[in-house]
Amino acid sequence: MKRNGLNWVGFALALTLILGASFAFGQEKYPSRPIDFICTWGVGGGSDQMVRVLGKLAEPFLGVPLPVSNKPGASGNSGTTDLLAAKTDGYTVANYIADTLCTIPSGTARYKLDDIEWVVRTQLMPSFLFVKVDGPYATIQDLLKTAKENPGKVKVGGLGFNTIDDVCLRFLASKGYRMTLVPNANPGERYAATLGGHNDALYEQAGDIRQYLDAKQLKPVLVFSEKRFPAFPDVPCTKELGLEVYLPQFRCIIAKKGVAPERIKSLSDAFQKAMQTPEWKKFNADQYASEDSFMGPEQFRTWVAGEMSALEKFMKEFGMIK
Repeated sequence: MKRNGLNWVGFALALTLILGASFAFGQEKYPSRPIDFICTWGVGGGSDQMVRVLGKLAEPFLGVPLPVSNKPGASGNSGTTDLLAAKTDGYTVANYIADTLCTIPSGTARYKLDDIEWVVRTQLMPSFLFVKVDGPYATIQDLLKTAKENPGKVKVGGLGFNTIDDVCLRFLASKGYRMTLVPNANPGERYAATLGGHNDALYEQAGDIRQYLDAKQLKPVLVFSEKRFPAFPDVPCTKELGLEVYLPQFRCIIAKKGVAPERIKSLSDAFQKAMQTPEWKKFNADQYASEDSFMGPEQFRTWVAGEMSALEKFMKEFGMIK
């Protein structure tokens, strides 16, 4: 039929096809292709291991591959920047850790907490001070005594300034135990400096140096926690010494703000199922991570905001930020 020179049957058919295509696009199965998994730290480290193990375990539940690409630099922000430049379609995710969170209140990061979708917390681990097994410090009391009597003499290897390491050592200094942070972004060099006696102690998570613990080369003398860690029951925690600073290390999976809620849920559900497998539980135990590390999007978003508030409070108190 033609009316006023228009083919109304053809127009109606074209409109039907357009609307049908739009509906089909809106109902696209997710995921239907590989999801890019950015590791914001270098190959071989704790984050890299976590990303590769969890990604592989999550693939059967998502039904697509999760190829990993390492994009280290700027305390994790190089890879995070790439994530935030990606589309909001749920086909790019990245890992994120507590040390990267420190860069938001310090002003180093060029994004805000709300620019990120907090998909799932994967690992929660307390940090420790470690010393050489055959070194001069048998206990944390020995280390603190030297730090109090000789301010700045005790050298502690850590990731760098404006990190959790830095905040915790500044807290100890505020209580009369001033130590010198020796920053080094290279984990192997940090560990070697303590093993070689160039540094007196090492600030680190136990899982990252397990080989040195198993070989009886390093031992923990203090855990930054409200309670003692089960794997090291003889090691005192900061709370029992009246030093209320904790700031646990955490690892998590994030996406760009704006990814559809149902896609965030699909990701979170798949990662949760992966974390319930025997393979993940063994990996998590070997990393000395908490058994209750998992935290889903809603609860995790609130939790991480609380961690950042604690960081801001300490940083302002110690003159690290205004």
